[in-house]
Amino acid sequence: MPASAPPRSRGRRPLRRRRPPLVVGALAALGLALLVLPLVAVLLRAPWGSLGALVARPEVGQALWLSLSTGAVSTALSLVLGVPLAIVLARAEAWPTMPRRLLRAAVTIPLVLPPVVGGIALLMLLGRNGVLGRPLAALGVTLPFTTPAVVIAQTFVAMPFLVFAVEGALRASDRRAEDAAATLGASPFQVLRLVTAPAVAPGIAAGAVLCFARALGEFGATITFAGSFPGVTRTLPIASYLALESDPDEAIALALVLLVVSVAVLLALRDRWLPGVRG
Repeated sequence: MPASAPPRSRGRRPLRRRRPPLVVGALAALGLALLVLPLVAVLLRAPWGSLGALVARPEVGQALWLSLSTGAVSTALSLVLGVPLAIVLARAEAWPTMPRRLLRAAVTIPLVLPPVVGGIALLMLLGRNGVLGRPLAALGVTLPFTTPAVVIAQTFVAMPFLVFAVEGALRASDRRAEDAAATLGASPFQVLRLVTAPAVAPGIAAGAVLCFARALGEFGATITFAGSFPGVTRTLPIASYLALESDPDEAIALALVLLVVSVAVLLALRDRWLPGVRG
């Protein structure tokens, strides 16, 4: 006789996940409120009737264009410098422990450093009396309080986001394809261009978008190292901060523009940085 199936238990309910304690739920609700309510307040206080006119002001358009253009240049610069740095980080397993940790710490410091301190550090390096600024000034090159200073400040604070995004993609990629290409006679540069780069292209794209968003919102290092000159260094965050003292409606309008950009970045990166969120 064929073996009979084990008897099914009757009346047994499927196991349900336990709910967190009430105090945990209450604290979670407070944390969520702290994150969401300030943004809701901006939406509630926004001058919707005059929003178009406020955003259309010449000084607003000037600040927006400066932010977008410098953000794009700093993102491009971060790609040129950050992708090779990410490759070095991802392939540094054979390095001694101390140099590897020092390299990672050097890349991580801008993420945890107060932006104003970053601006002061840039001044100490590239200011008129800085370590490199003095010889540059002798050659007639002055960087602080110029548009290139905005790009340098944005790159300083934003490039680590791209580096770690690309490094994560490199560590998750399959190295066997690279080994096979090298075995077939491809040079290291050919392996990088034809095998590695296409494999980690989504990570590079995600890192670039994240880098651009961080550069667009940069304030502390920019105002310290580049100042606030209309059309030259007054980016959108700086303009929003200054408008808060004279025209709160304009400050809210500028904040809404930055909020829209941030939400757009979140939607663009949700499948990569928020696993489980779809559609």
